[in-house]
Amino acid sequence: MAMFTGHWVLRGYGPWALEEKAHKAFVGYTGLWKPEGWPEPEVMWGVPPEHQGRGYATEAARRVREFAYRELGWSTVISFIDPANAPSQRVARAASAAERETDFDLRGHTVGIYRHPSRETLNRNLHS
Repeated sequence: MAMFTGHWVLRGYGPWALEEKAHKAFVGYTGLWKPEGWPEPEVMWGVPPEHQGRGYATEAARRVREFAYRELGWSTVISFIDPANAPSQRVARAASAAERETDFDLRGHTVGIYRHPSRETLNRNLHS
């Protein structure tokens, strides 16, 4: 928790808790993340297996990206995804992120970079 709170203090953004509305139950986390060493800001998410497959992470990723573009004025964001994490790869695709753009060594572990569509691309698609 201290790491997440510190990220908010240092960057002005960070992770949010995901809550299921009907029961007010914690179902995961999402947010914007850029610790030291990250090449670009990341849209991140995590949903425990018992809550996966309900669209929580996809909806959250879209809303976080929208917040980054609208409120912070960013033009692009990425998500790091472990090559073995098929559920997160499905979330990235459902949130319209491009297929794995490249690999990145993240503190000794290779992850794929999935680039989310830019604000301009999303606006073009919305109006076409």
